[in-house]
Amino acid sequence: MPHTPEDLERELPSPRRPPHAGSELPELPPPQPEGISGRLFPDFQAQDIQTSEATIHLVTKGSGPPLLLLHGHPQTHVTWSKVAPTLAEAYTVVAPDLRGYGDSSKPGYSPRSENYSFRTMAEDMVEAMARLGHKQFFVAGHDRGGRVLHRMMLDHPDAVLKGATLDIVPTLTMYNETTKEFATRYVWWFFQIQPAPMPEHMIGLDSGYYLREHLAVQGKTPGAVTPDAMAEYIRCYCCKASIRAACEDYRAAAGIDLDHDRADDAAGRKITAPLLVLWGAKGTVGKLWDVLAAWGLKTEAALEGEALPCGHLLPEEAPDAVIAQLRRFFG
Repeated sequence: MPHTPEDLERELPSPRRPPHAGSELPELPPPQPEGISGRLFPDFQAQDIQTSEATIHLVTKGSGPPLLLLHGHPQTHVTWSKVAPTLAEAYTVVAPDLRGYGDSSKPGYSPRSENYSFRTMAEDMVEAMARLGHKQFFVAGHDRGGRVLHRMMLDHPDAVLKGATLDIVPTLTMYNETTKEFATRYVWWFFQIQPAPMPEHMIGLDSGYYLREHLAVQGKTPGAVTPDAMAEYIRCYCCKASIRAACEDYRAAAGIDLDHDRADDAAGRKITAPLLVLWGAKGTVGKLWDVLAAWGLKTEAALEGEALPCGHLLPEEAPDAVIAQLRRFFG
């Protein structure tokens, strides 16, 4: 049965209500309520790091080897809140908001959406880690964050010691092998790439519904997204700049990012660091692709992976399994 707005409110409850349908949205997210970061990330330090082209908001904790955790759409670093505290016992965990998301800066439109290319996002992350004193580090990336990681492993091979992608196959592979079933399941891959301002306008008319519907379709574990996390997603997504950034992110992925990927393939450039790939056994990616085989074409290093018993939202649906896999792989 289709999800009504009332269904979604029950399925993904939140103490924060989204803007009413049809109401004027703020340009930027409102400030984070006091105390919520401490509940989600106990004893983590929040910082804003200035890179050459963006301000990156992040939280960090720990004293072991540095581990960068990258989130996806339509979420923020909060997607790691069930995972990061335990990982911080063994690693120096850094969990940022990608540019355009959360409380990081949100550049405007650019001719080819290059402000939101995975290359540009990867450069943000390498610069932010360097400013924190980490020239080499481990990385785990979920969804869009996994695509930033893929680009980072190609453009900055000396920085990434090991990488782990969560529930993706390479972007070029997915577009090249698009079927009606994939386009139906991942409609936002084709809706959000349409020329501005149509998708921005349509999403903005009921951004809370769009956000909740996206998470409900992707997740397969009731209750996995906590009310505090849902409140943060609503706070950060339901504004004009975030919606514009999300659409530009997808436009870049369907344009300039594919050019970068094709250039790598033509040059024979592949991943050279060990790679772990995890995916949800109940999700679209694992059902439509042979995930290990797809990544095997993009790497010349050690490759391993397996399905976890969940949908797309691995860090929230299967946090214990994600923690175990990352600790085993990163050592």
